[in-house]
Amino acid sequence: MNLLSGEYECKLDPKGRLVLPAKVKGSLPEETGNQLILVRGFEPCLVLYPRSAWRVIHEKVMALDEFNEEYRQFQRNFLRGMTEVELDSIGRFMLPRTMLRYAGIEKEAIIVGIGNRCEIWDPERYDNFLIKDQQSFSKLAQKFLTTPDAAPTNPLAA
Repeated sequence: MNLLSGEYECKLDPKGRLVLPAKVKGSLPEETGNQLILVRGFEPCLVLYPRSAWRVIHEKVMALDEFNEEYRQFQRNFLRGMTEVELDSIGRFMLPRTMLRYAGIEKEAIIVGIGNRCEIWDPERYDNFLIKDQQSFSKLAQKFLTTPDAAPTNPLAA
């Protein structure tokens, strides 16, 4: 799969639609077609997945034991508001009002490609979540990229 990357400043139209940048659309897997999955992010943003990337995550989430209260709580919160969105002929997709409120997005948004997904942020919130201190950023890079044993494991990884 092509990697989704880059930062793109976008404006919502009056109906709450956003145009997916051409470079992002061009990087989507062919089998995705015009359908994408939109979910709430762990931070106050929205996350847009190609169907193939979402399928892998969804299967892992649904494989959790439904008789375990903690797993059910995670499933409920993770899947809440999950929406299938479809790109129209010019690459626009509708952002549901509840999702816009969650992310604090009003008229402008930043789309950030992060490998298998894109995050959609309110520009001010996005700026607040970025690391401003380059030394701190460098330390994180060293922690996660130079010592393989130090990188945290993904509990959803098989």
